[in-house]
Amino acid sequence: MVARAHVRYIRMSSRKADIVNALIRGKKIGDAFAILRHTPKAASIILEKLLKSAVANAENNHNMDVDKLYVAEAFSTQGPTLKRFRARAMGRGVRILKRTCHITIAVAEKE
Repeated sequence: MVARAHVRYIRMSSRKADIVNALIRGKKIGDAFAILRHTPKAASIILEKLLKSAVANAENNHNMDVDKLYVAEAFSTQGPTLKRFRARAMGRGVRILKRTCHITIAVAEKE
């Protein structure tokens, strides 16, 4: 049994979120929270909230034991990109891509 939590349309590129996802993938819940609290990345704040949500889903919706949980999967996919323009020299404009991502965390019980 796997409990999941999703967050969508985060204003961050999926590559930046995947760096922090790789740190917690496969870890026990307590270790994952410790890693996220001490990681100086913007994605770690979002992932900590998302991990709390996944643990709450496991406990309340699937009746799992919180002490046996581990991060089964953690990944991010690319969301829609906001396109903006910045003024440049000689009347030109340069496109700025403001990327978004969707992040998913799944927790499962260790046998």
